[in-house]
Amino acid sequence: MRTWLLAACALALATAAQAQTFPQPGRPIRIVVPFPPGGATDIQARQIAQKVSEALGNPVVVDNKPGGSTVIGGREVQKAAPDGHTLLYTIAIHVQLQHLYKVPPWDVFRDFTPITAGAIGGTVLTAHQAVAASNLKELIAYAKANPGKLNYASFGTGTTAHLNGEWLRRLAGIDLVHVPYKGSGDAMKDLLGGQVQLFFDGVNTAISNAKTGKVKMIAAATGRRIPALPDLPTMKEQGYDMGIDGFLGFFGPAQMPPATVEAVYRALARAITLPEVKESFTRDGYEASGMPPAEYAKFVREISDRWAAVIREVGVKLD
Repeated sequence: MRTWLLAACALALATAAQAQTFPQPGRPIRIVVPFPPGGATDIQARQIAQKVSEALGNPVVVDNKPGGSTVIGGREVQKAAPDGHTLLYTIAIHVQLQHLYKVPPWDVFRDFTPITAGAIGGTVLTAHQAVAASNLKELIAYAKANPGKLNYASFGTGTTAHLNGEWLRRLAGIDLVHVPYKGSGDAMKDLLGGQVQLFFDGVNTAISNAKTGKVKMIAAATGRRIPALPDLPTMKEQGYDMGIDGFLGFFGPAQMPPATVEAVYRALARAITLPEVKESFTRDGYEASGMPPAEYAKFVREISDRWAAVIREVGVKLD
């Protein structure tokens, strides 16, 4: 009995010590964003960082590490100490990479610790206004009548826009031409100019582009209707069972102590669920989340499994 009590006390002391490791007084917290400044991921990370810093009293720095299809930024966090002071804020490509590459850069569940989702987002199939279609049925009919004449843009081979385009091409049996760009900005520029006719775009930019009158929204490529676009039917509702919810979420290095994970989660969730942060996310077409770590890990696993099946189906592999 005495041995058991000593062991229990030791465990309690160890757990308390772990809980005190985050945040370390005065030490900066770094949020790595694997994209250039100015995009949705960067903007959200900075909003959350400010609120976390105000609550904890520690400096919170957003560190942009773009390049390598997010691998450069991901590696920064993968090799960091698991003390909660280095975090990754990224998107669904984080789970897609392990299924796309012949030699994957990482295994998300072995090399990282899922902490929480900042926001649940979505993708919208958009078309240039010159395309004679206002819904998915009309678009597919147009594509079948004009094989090879519709180009779809992506912001790189293996990205969500590319995978969605290939998924639609195979599912509908239509001839689409993939045009990869180095970034979403160039893709959107050519969509607005009519050099490409289709693009699976983020919600906020899809809304902005539609307001120009040069682009129209065809369908939500998500599992459910997008809150910011309640009148836009999903692709499944229009007869084609495709669409995966996107996310912007936090990961830490592998082997973070449970008490540290919980402390980091509480700090992030408190910031994400503030009314002003939620309202800002909603204006940009996202739904603020802040789900607990266990729920988030399950969610990420489900998204990973779905993308694995899609990637196998469309046959996209990167060296």
